[in-house]
Amino acid sequence: MVADETALGLIQLGAVFFGLGLLGRLAARIGLSPIPLYLIGGLVFGTGGLVELHHVDQFIHLASEIGVVLLLLLLGLEYTADELVTSMRRSWTAGVVDLLANATPGVVVALLLGWGLTGAVAMAGVTVISSSGIVAKILNDFGRLGNRETPAILSILVFEDLAMAAYLPLLTAVLAGVGFLTGATSVAIALIAVSVVLVIALRYGKYVSMLIDSHDREIFLLTLLGSALLVAGMATVLQVSAAVGAFLLGIAISGTTAESARVMLEPLRDLFAALFFVLFGLSTDLKSIPPVLAWACVLVVVTVVTKVATGWWAAARAGASRYGRLRAGTSLVAHGEFSIVIAGLAVSAGAVPAEFAAMAGTYVLLMAVLGPIAARFAEPVVRRLDRLRASAV
Repeated sequence: MVADETALGLIQLGAVFFGLGLLGRLAARIGLSPIPLYLIGGLVFGTGGLVELHHVDQFIHLASEIGVVLLLLLLGLEYTADELVTSMRRSWTAGVVDLLANATPGVVVALLLGWGLTGAVAMAGVTVISSSGIVAKILNDFGRLGNRETPAILSILVFEDLAMAAYLPLLTAVLAGVGFLTGATSVAIALIAVSVVLVIALRYGKYVSMLIDSHDREIFLLTLLGSALLVAGMATVLQVSAAVGAFLLGIAISGTTAESARVMLEPLRDLFAALFFVLFGLSTDLKSIPPVLAWACVLVVVTVVTKVATGWWAAARAGASRYGRLRAGTSLVAHGEFSIVIAGLAVSAGAVPAEFAAMAGTYVLLMAVLGPIAARFAEPVVRRLDRLRASAV
């Protein structure tokens, strides 16, 4: 019996991996992020789907937790402490505008649907944060890395990522139903941790890197991955959030060690993160989507407008042209991995209704698809309209 269950587990897991590979290939062919297709794959094989997977649940749950840790660790590795401090000084105003403009729609919709404070706090995070991965791919694929508006885009992304360091402990406290004092303590601990890590990274980052670095790839991978999981676990014990712990460790690692770590961990991140997106889809009942579809579409329309407006304003402050402002705004539309991370935390805690997962999943699906499309076609369409108006005069 055990052998039969093991065989079925291997077959199902193999089918999941192979299917994800096919979906990733399809996404690359049509020029979109694979995240929407991974979510759809999870929906198809999850609750209320065509086939339900029962023999790989435990593995996928643990793998999805590792996926979140690796996502945030790689995100931290993208930044140095100097870059973060400089970016915060330059972009805090645009960052605050971005947070207020894009959190408000999520809060309002959650309250209108009767999800209370818990649902409102969670949905605010879902609607606020753009996908750094998708935006970076957009900038690279469309050759916009050297554009005047690009620093404004990156500054907003950095501010959002840093804001998560305070938001995730707050969300964890709200989901756990703890009191105001406990929640405030968790946020204070997270902010102190961020400050301490930035100081360590600025002054002693090379020693952290030396501790982890190794010329032997096997030793380097084991040390790096082990330290990430240890820090994430300890952060969870301190009620700071595993994701924040991994992000801070990434910031503390710098130089050639960070570059080597990115190269080595990216395939693992892609693998485990894909399973995280699948798990979110698996936990979402297809039957729960139709009742929230209209609200999800309303939320998409409103936040597309607020994201474009935020990017337009930030790029205008940087001296970008009208087309540059439009490119900045549309680049920020895409949502993806971190919106699902936030929604996944809320769903796994059991503190939000079943409709929340359906709303978040549908919203991210639409935004992840619309983001690259808007970034690709908005400027050509506006340029063509300008030419038509000029010729008609």
